[in-house]
Amino acid sequence: MEGTIYSLLPPLIMLVLVLATRQVLISLGAGILVGAFMLNDYEFLASINQIWTTFYTIFYSDGAVQWGSLYLLSFLLLLGITTAFMTASGGSRAFGEWAIGRIRTRKGAQMMPAILGIIIFIDDYFNSLAIGQVARPLTDRYKVSRAKLAYLIDSTSAPITVISPISSWGAFIIGTLGSIITAQGLTEIGELEAFIKMIPLNFYVFAAIFLVFLTILTKFDIGSMKRHEIRAEQTGELLTKGKEVPGDLDSEFTDHNNGKVLQLIVPIAVLLVATVSAMVITGIQGSEGEVTILSIFASTNVNKSLFFGGLFAVISGLILYLPQPSPKSSSGKVIFEGMKSMLPAIYILLLAWMIGSVIEALGTGTFLAEQVEAANIQASYLPVLIFLVAGIMAFATGTSWGTFGIMLPIAGEIAVNTDVQMFLPALAAVLAGSVFGDHCSPISDTSILSSTGAGSNHIDHVMTQLPYAFIGALASGLGYLLFALTTSTILSLAATLAVVLVIVLMGRPKSRITS
Repeated sequence: MEGTIYSLLPPLIMLVLVLATRQVLISLGAGILVGAFMLNDYEFLASINQIWTTFYTIFYSDGAVQWGSLYLLSFLLLLGITTAFMTASGGSRAFGEWAIGRIRTRKGAQMMPAILGIIIFIDDYFNSLAIGQVARPLTDRYKVSRAKLAYLIDSTSAPITVISPISSWGAFIIGTLGSIITAQGLTEIGELEAFIKMIPLNFYVFAAIFLVFLTILTKFDIGSMKRHEIRAEQTGELLTKGKEVPGDLDSEFTDHNNGKVLQLIVPIAVLLVATVSAMVITGIQGSEGEVTILSIFASTNVNKSLFFGGLFAVISGLILYLPQPSPKSSSGKVIFEGMKSMLPAIYILLLAWMIGSVIEALGTGTFLAEQVEAANIQASYLPVLIFLVAGIMAFATGTSWGTFGIMLPIAGEIAVNTDVQMFLPALAAVLAGSVFGDHCSPISDTSILSSTGAGSNHIDHVMTQLPYAFIGALASGLGYLLFALTTSTILSLAATLAVVLVIVLMGRPKSRITS
């Protein structure tokens, strides 16, 4: 079963169940169960043991505690507590009242998270979670659905991070490029230069970001997003009733009636400063040889940094909450409810990690990569093929980074052996396809955290984002086809954006509430 077409079964089963039931935990569980049985020749006890092993290795593996997983899960709990203190203190409500006097339109409220998504490019996890906490009070006031907020966050966080050299993603990619360039003997180009030259060739990133702003400006709400937005505008219901939502604290306690804007701004500012500072410190500690900005971000411990950022944010939120006069909820209740609010996100993330391990053991990514190597196609069409395969791989495995690790070396080797002029376009297509697949996958950690930051039901977010991801992918695919015919980066990128614009103008809903 391993490394064959049958390795696609678990992610396909998971996808079908997600679409049919909209129950992400059941769907993930089914995918894990099928994958475990396939790995163990359908022996019951061995398969159950495989599932247990997959679970506990998240926390303990190879004789060592897996601190990265513990740090990230702890950060989610700390973020829930921080959010609870900002809510209980009345800081979120005060910020909404302050912002509504300055941002006077619904479009402006949506522009805020989109623009912040472009500005905050340090790390996709931090981007996804922090922006939601800042923007949610404002978008709630203007009756923007939580699914729409999750889309705005998700479709700016990964795209901007993957083209920023000063980011955790950028540093990882640059480091990977260095080893590929050395292995292929391409002495005429450096890894940073290669990364910079690849940026305009990453068509999907620009299509996705462009589509976010067009969607805001033209109210391009399509598919299930349209239903969410109309319901939010007409009834004020920002969430689908009866669905589990991470970070939802609205019914747990009444926010304080004398809250201040600082009770939201200060914890967020502390979170930002403490996380970035910790990233720099851990990056310096992890750097070997000369310490540079790139070496810092290549060596930084993101999850550990998030943990300490979250810890300091909780402390600041508690300090601001304690002096408030009664009546108010006890600090213990606020902490408990904050932690409880993050449990749905943690359950999904744990199962996503488990199915990712099962899919890796089955060799799903390796199988797809081998299909690219075996394909006998004209060199100029290599980027478009790699874009599609990387998209499928990232969707099936739920990881951009895993797809980078598998596909970048393969794409580089194929390009060098066929036409070295396709080296950078092929590598850029890997990045583009990986982000596209990540946007579509219900087991993508970035999408899970975007749902969490926005306070949206996860499957609602995945289903509402899909049409936009497909539009970006269609435009990008056409862009890569044009590149195969012309080898012009500028023309192909312009054509990609033009396709997005035409689709939006032709498909924009005609009947919508104005606001």
